[in-house]
Amino acid sequence: MPTTKIQVNRAPVLTLWAAVVAEELGHSREEALTLGRVLAGLNAASKARRIGLVEEQETKAEPRGAQTRKPDTVKLLGRDIPIAQTPAGPRALEGDQPANPQAVERYLESRFGPHLEMVEEAFRALARSRSKEDLERSAYRLYEVFRPKVPEGERGWGARGVLDLEKIRQLAENASV
Repeated sequence: MPTTKIQVNRAPVLTLWAAVVAEELGHSREEALTLGRVLAGLNAASKARRIGLVEEQETKAEPRGAQTRKPDTVKLLGRDIPIAQTPAGPRALEGDQPANPQAVERYLESRFGPHLEMVEEAFRALARSRSKEDLERSAYRLYEVFRPKVPEGERGWGARGVLDLEKIRQLAENASV
């Protein structure tokens, strides 16, 4: 019987789920991986501010008359993710640099180990169980239902929890959630 419960922290789960959702919404695999990585980073930064691990950074006022171009964005799981066009195609921006899809692949492989393919298959089945419109609308809510349960607050920062693949499979079968 295949493993249905995996010990992992939330960041790689969100990274992979967001990448799968992005692919199902029409983004290339490489772009989707970078979108997932940056989305997880933005969520982590928001949580760090919320629980007081880092202070809110003050924004520097732009010099009068300065012309700064805002990056293009992709909306994913309710967040606007900045992107840049690169010779290899669109990539999400980590700071002012395009994220590296190969680095994201290595990160996911290191976090999920031999379970990566099985987790990705469960995520794909869940994403494909929804229409594109419903997936766009409900992807983050679905993540909140299946994400690993870890303690709230600073003690839970980076803590591993249980990702239950059977729960994900049930969500795929019950498209009303």
